[in-house]
Amino acid sequence: MVEIFLRTLPFFAIIGIGYWAGRTRFFSEDATAYLTKFVFYFALSAMLFRFAANLQLAEVFDGRLIVGYLFGSTVVYGIATAVAFMRGLDMQTSAVEAQCAVIGNVGFLGLPMFVILFGEASIGPMMMVLATDLIVFSSLIVILIHGARDGRMSPGILRTITMGLVRNPMIVSITLGLTWSALTLPIPDPMNDFLAILGGAATPGALFAIGASLAGKSAERIQVAGWLTFCKLILHPLAVAIAVLFLVPLDGFSAVIVVSAAAMPVAGNVYMLAQHFGIAPQRVSAAILLSTVFSILTFPVIMAWVQSGQAPG
Repeated sequence: MVEIFLRTLPFFAIIGIGYWAGRTRFFSEDATAYLTKFVFYFALSAMLFRFAANLQLAEVFDGRLIVGYLFGSTVVYGIATAVAFMRGLDMQTSAVEAQCAVIGNVGFLGLPMFVILFGEASIGPMMMVLATDLIVFSSLIVILIHGARDGRMSPGILRTITMGLVRNPMIVSITLGLTWSALTLPIPDPMNDFLAILGGAATPGALFAIGASLAGKSAERIQVAGWLTFCKLILHPLAVAIAVLFLVPLDGFSAVIVVSAAAMPVAGNVYMLAQHFGIAPQRVSAAILLSTVFSILTFPVIMAWVQSGQAPG
């Protein structure tokens, strides 16, 4: 486990440098916002497209992985929602808390880190996890919030969901990359070099941006944030592990990837959603901050456990 901790430490160290830069105002909020835009729309998109374009569709789509991850995530989503209802929260706030419990920082933190830790064989499983989060759960929260506000499911909800997916550069990049792959088109060397150089900025840029953005977040409502952190860092990987190790068993490597992906801290886009809808942004902010800090310890533990022979095959 110490070896795994030391392997993951450089990633969290870059996050720490970003946090210092944001906290000391060396990096202003505007600078952090622009860096995040660069990573999200350019560097990460280039990396995702290049990875997807070099994959075979058979290497990406794994129905058992999707079912296992979705089952484990839905169980934790249900637990978080039930606990929120027991505390007297409405549907909208409950949906935001449930989102914190299952949506990890797979795009910004997980995918770049896993490629270095596990190699390019991790790309396919990680893309499936990312796509499931973006398509299923990002759509679900929009349905729940709009349904609770309007009192019904209007046709406009479907339009909102569709436009949100179409405008998401991660979904667009993966789709275009897989389309390129399906057409069996080789990537010309100059284009491949361009994508490699631009995509190479994704890992350090994303990690630094995560840290700098955390500097602006406060740890208010610690009890609630602590519960949501427990859901995300402990319950979520545990539920996914039970699903992919026993209910719909995956091969050893895929199981390690999907369980480790579930151990990622709360994603920053949950805060963006909470802020957009005006629903509990402070507690989401606190959950992101706490889960990122504690994941420095919990992520290596989860990864060591699932690699220690728990995964079959």
